[in-house]
Amino acid sequence: MNITIGKPWAVCEKGGRQNNEDSIYPLPERVNSNQKLFLVCDGVGGSEKGEIAKRVLMPGDPLRAKYIAEHFLKDAVCFNTVRNMLGYTGTYKGKRVSVMGSGMGMPSIGIYSYELFKFYGVENIIRIGSAGAYVGDLNLFDLVLADSAWSESTFPLAQAGVKSDVMEPSKELNERIIKAAKRLGKEVRLDRIHSSDIFYSEPGMPTYEDFYREHGCVCVEMESFALFHNAKVLGKNAACLLTISDSLVNDLHASAQDRQTSFANMMEVALEAAVAED
Repeated sequence: MNITIGKPWAVCEKGGRQNNEDSIYPLPERVNSNQKLFLVCDGVGGSEKGEIAKRVLMPGDPLRAKYIAEHFLKDAVCFNTVRNMLGYTGTYKGKRVSVMGSGMGMPSIGIYSYELFKFYGVENIIRIGSAGAYVGDLNLFDLVLADSAWSESTFPLAQAGVKSDVMEPSKELNERIIKAAKRLGKEVRLDRIHSSDIFYSEPGMPTYEDFYREHGCVCVEMESFALFHNAKVLGKNAACLLTISDSLVNDLHASAQDRQTSFANMMEVALEAAVAED
């Protein structure tokens, strides 16, 4: 196979914001015939501070963020589309709220939550997402509020030298969620969750029974351990409210459509808690 390398060229569509983080190498004005490799770096962020509210709901799925913006927020405006990690700011009961996807896993939410806390003035992040039940008395669509997250992850150790396998949420934010659920007549279970680093494991590895018996975890997700750590390191507040979408005990599974749109109880409770601070 013959490959012909033509005249090098570069196109750069960088945003107009002063804090835009997009970049391209080599620079278009400095490109020459000896440069064969071009790297285009699509920056994370670029939003202005004022575009994001100080209270953020953070589902894993960006389409769930879009659904919340369209069905619960008034005058919602999209502030982020980078990597399709959709983010919106609008109002709920007259107060500004943002909602943004985090992606799957601790590295992803670790980046987005850190930037929101550190660079965009966010004070509170409530993660809302799905979880798999480790115990038989949790049914599909039950709500679980994490009072702690156990994990085998080394995220805190790698990020800040913290040697701990348990991270805790903001007690104050959890209290707001509990009170909001009571006002709405929604039952919420307060318990320990498992933040897992893996989705598929090989035979012979620890099972959900082991995680419940040895660590007291009643369900599993993949993000909160890192979120709670970031909040603690940066002096911010974080919480995690989950809807049971699967049961490892009873082999029950919510449909993909249910995962995206049928978690209304969780969304409403989180929104009520988010605006209850003022």
